Amino acid sequence: MQFRQQALSKLQSPEEIDLPVRFARPQGWLVLTVTVLFVIAASVWAVTGTVSSTLNAPGILTHGQGSYVLQSPVAGQVTAVLAEEGKRVAAHTPVLRVRTAQGTTVVRTLAAGRLTTMVATIGSVVTTGADVASVERIAQADDPLMATLYVPAESGATVPVGASVDLTVQSVPTQQYGVLRGRVKAVGRTAQSRQRISTFLGSSQLGEEFSQHGQPVAVLVRLDAAPHSTSGYAWSTSDGPPYAVDSMTPASGAVHLAAQHPIDWLLP
Repeated sequence: MQFRQQALSKLQSPEEIDLPVRFARPQGWLVLTVTVLFVIAASVWAVTGTVSSTLNAPGILTHGQGSYVLQSPVAGQVTAVLAEEGKRVAAHTPVLRVRTAQGTTVVRTLAAGRLTTMVATIGSVVTTGADVASVERIAQADDPLMATLYVPAESGATVPVGASVDLTVQSVPTQQYGVLRGRVKAVGRTAQSRQRISTFLGSSQLGEEFSQHGQPVAVLVRLDAAPHSTSGYAWSTSDGPPYAVDSMTPASGAVHLAAQHPIDWLLP
């Protein structure tokens, strides 16, 4: 009964046609306008804009041909060291002289390169098959220096050939001389085991270091040449360091991946 009376009272009351209409305040129109403009700008940027990303990975400067570990073919005592660490050596160059029960044996290099590490010393005793030196393979004296980066296997497919790379070299102060420039030359197709890295670089320590977070993919980086600089390579500064950089120097690389449109992240 109560609801019926309220309905009749509503019908008998005059229509409220003379009440004033409230329009949006100027502040409200401003907020709405800004919001619409922001949405339009964000949509245009998502379609036409690009976003670049980088992939950081540890690595080392090399000549790209790998190294080998020189082992003693006999057991005995080292009586002479015939080659100097850091120097280039030809194939079959005498490296050590070892005295055995049967006489004296000379240990020689297998292939031309640079003697990067000499393990044996005068007076030390070596066994058959013991590591005595590491030699980086270098075919010619003017073979260009490169960099090998070890990228996580799950990220290897994102690295395009030709991508620019900035290399921070351990022996070069970055704040003073900048970073070394290069471009991706090749990307490995298979993951590298610790043993394989050790064999390629001629160092079990480096094999352990580069595989401590899993088996990575090797990325070969060609350094940009700059004949006017002392090092012979291009740096982010005008001249780079006033000295040459050597192979087997640790470095870290920042690979600049292909730019993407933000809308690509939303599309399947």
